[in-house]
Amino acid sequence: MQFKPVSNRIKPLVIAMGLAYLGLPALAQQPEKTLAEMTVLGSAEEALKQAPGVSIITAEDIEKRPPANDVSEIIRTMPGVNLTGNSSSGQRGNNRQIDLRGMGPENTLILVDGKPVTSRNAVRYGWRGERDSRGDSNWVPAEQVESIEVIRGPAAARYGNGAAGGVVNIITKKAAKETHGQVTVYANRPEHSEEGATERLNFNLSGPLSELFSYRIYGNYNHTDADDRTINAGHQAPGFASSLPAGREGVRNKDLGARLTWNLLPGHTLDLDVSRSRQGNIYTGDTQNVGTNAVVDSLIGQETNRMDKTTYALTHKGKFDFGTSLSYLQYSKTENSRIQEGLVGGLEGMFLTGTPLFSTNTLTDVTLHSEISTPLRGRFNQMLTAGVEWSDQKLTDLSSNTVATIYGAIPGVSSTGRSADASTHVFSVFAEDNIELSPSTVLTPGIRYDKHQQSGANWSPALNLTHLLNDKVTLKGGVARAYKTPNLYQNNPNYLIYSSGNGCATVSNGTTGCYLQGNADLQAETSVNKEVGVEYKDEGLVAGITYFRNDYHDKIQAGLSPTAITTSNRRSIYQWSNIPEAVVQGLEGNLRVPLKASLDWITNFTYMIESRNKATGDYLSLIPKYTVNSMLDWRVNSQLGMLFSMTFYGRQEPMKFDYKGAAVTGTSANSVAPYAVAGISGNYAFSKNLKMAAGISNIFDKRQFRAGNAVSVSSTAIYGTSGGAGAATYNEPGRTLYVSLTSSF
Repeated sequence: MQFKPVSNRIKPLVIAMGLAYLGLPALAQQPEKTLAEMTVLGSAEEALKQAPGVSIITAEDIEKRPPANDVSEIIRTMPGVNLTGNSSSGQRGNNRQIDLRGMGPENTLILVDGKPVTSRNAVRYGWRGERDSRGDSNWVPAEQVESIEVIRGPAAARYGNGAAGGVVNIITKKAAKETHGQVTVYANRPEHSEEGATERLNFNLSGPLSELFSYRIYGNYNHTDADDRTINAGHQAPGFASSLPAGREGVRNKDLGARLTWNLLPGHTLDLDVSRSRQGNIYTGDTQNVGTNAVVDSLIGQETNRMDKTTYALTHKGKFDFGTSLSYLQYSKTENSRIQEGLVGGLEGMFLTGTPLFSTNTLTDVTLHSEISTPLRGRFNQMLTAGVEWSDQKLTDLSSNTVATIYGAIPGVSSTGRSADASTHVFSVFAEDNIELSPSTVLTPGIRYDKHQQSGANWSPALNLTHLLNDKVTLKGGVARAYKTPNLYQNNPNYLIYSSGNGCATVSNGTTGCYLQGNADLQAETSVNKEVGVEYKDEGLVAGITYFRNDYHDKIQAGLSPTAITTSNRRSIYQWSNIPEAVVQGLEGNLRVPLKASLDWITNFTYMIESRNKATGDYLSLIPKYTVNSMLDWRVNSQLGMLFSMTFYGRQEPMKFDYKGAAVTGTSANSVAPYAVAGISGNYAFSKNLKMAAGISNIFDKRQFRAGNAVSVSSTAIYGTSGGAGAATYNEPGRTLYVSLTSSF
């Protein structure tokens, strides 16, 4: 693989950062006192990780109940977290992704070692906001994770674009100080043969090469079978009587990653990371709108899409007399190859008739980031952090961006020969300060400025406060403005989807179909995120509750009113548009009770007070009214540990209106009743170098079946009869036995 030359737009920033680094040694020669001689606060980033809307998952937590495939399975057990289909309509329901505080998966920013992962942006963005994507939480095998930071609310604003819902930062294991290796095998077997089983094998090898160099390398292979094609037979809604809703897709993951660390000087390290991953699906028949044809049926069980991701990153961490620095340059390339789907005339998302043809989307990302933290002394002790960031993203989609306008010419859009490329860049500067107002009060203000190529400038101020009422009770709160820029499909006028009428919000005034077109004039989505919480700690007992509210502005969705009519054939033209306001608010709580020295009871809950699009009155996500995660963690002895877990999901309501704005009726208004999923697992250490974990998930076999999409197109010509699935848009697997074995040296 070859690098393309760095964009001319980036060169001035690279030069400036280089000159700044050349000057750092000179600056370091003139300190009043060294950092080691001063008593200072931690950085603002460290302080924000103590905010009420932050959860930390450790490698030990993952070992206690290893996920079958994707770390999202354990992330979902944190407060404020659910897994939802990528769109509020329930389309692509079984490709469930991380949804923080009901803001939707597209507002969850995924990081690996603090660096953004955006491969899902290579997947076409559909009319109702859906992507046929598994998300970006599965690029690192679970056994290679050191910890996961789940950051919700105001604390997430420091990370910039895409973090309006929150951030999931997956931190990988560092190189060992001595040569160390590990091999893990994992397998599960569902009780029901129609559910897919998993096998996984991975390894890790790390250690020193010399006094100056160390290394880490890992590899992973994971195979998860697809659910049987008929798994949802007898459970489908009337609107899908002639075409079974698909179960969960299978997946084949291959991962290889390496890191070389150079200890340049005392306190200075340079990491070179190289990784390559491949994710291929095992097709179950999902066509977004739950339709079928001969090509769909012939491809079940085969690979119909794959994602190849290659990443290079160079990271410098430094300690100076004046403070610390962090800088990195990351280049990532994602190749999204899949069989072409219908975009013009036929059902959106269904494979084209004839010989299946693969088309490849190519997404490249360049991120350049540098920040410096320095302590300040004076009336108040402070730790000031200031930084700069540049991100550049380019997408080539030879299929979706070049659709011919055969159903009517669109003013200002060429019928053929349109560019397949889309690109954007964001320049950012930020500063934040951790200020000790008193021994019991810490204030953390911050400001971030982002300049987006299309949607312009955005200011994101933030203010977080921690106050100790006494040695047991702490008050925490914060407010911040977060934002998300339009994606590379939403703001690209060359991207078109056509419907013969069933997908159109309205068909009137003599029109017989409609286009959806990208809109170059979209504003960035913004949200003002607020939270306030109280926490009590006393000798192992921990209890806390947090109120959160996100006021969401300029959310982007497909417009409901035509912006124009084609100059021939009278087709309506819709564009993505900004809706005025939406709101999300709720409560999160946590409780940890040490029942005795070796037994802890740990519980968290999320209660959604409101999740509402103020323009339509509808929900933003199909999530439970409440979620409660509870477990007993029992350390039986030095070798054996047991974990008993139970998750309660409250009622899940469907969307109130269909895409035409009409109130849903019949089965489309069905909710999913509250249910609970229990599990038990054990971990046993045969020796220092040999460990086993085993368990049973969903002990009581409480399964959920997908009945279709949330809202059916009311067309008997397509579906046989009308009637959607309501909230029953996903499969919850039944009782499953799993075991893993880890050998290390």
